[in-house]
Amino acid sequence: QVLLEESGGGLVQAGTSLRLSCKASMRSFSSYAMGWFRQDPGKGREFVAAIDWDEGPRRYYADSVKGRFTISRDGARKTVTLQMNDLKPEDTALYYCAAGPAGAVAVTSSNAYAYWGQGTQVTVSS
Repeated sequence: QVLLEESGGGLVQAGTSLRLSCKASMRSFSSYAMGWFRQDPGKGREFVAAIDWDEGPRRYYADSVKGRFTISRDGARKTVTLQMNDLKPEDTALYYCAAGPAGAVAVTSSNAYAYWGQGTQVTVSS
């Protein structure tokens, strides 16, 4: 069984930073692609960032966060982090960590992920 636990959310002002972390429990962390998605009430789940592994990390970002957010992973700690800089009010959402088989064709799609955390709330005030 794979368990994912997010942390690091909070209420911040626009222009500031937050760092989200996701602690994973699976045996072979390197066999999984890890992603971050977010969801605002009344909207669908939106892809934010993903990191996969194929002879080195491959990172993917939504256009809306490119240049502001950075995803990274620590295999020894089985942790994936999302560094969020220059936050904007439109980044406000519940952020979910997700895990799926490495090498999936569409890591930007929620369908590529079998395991999800409970989410951590990020609220950005203007």
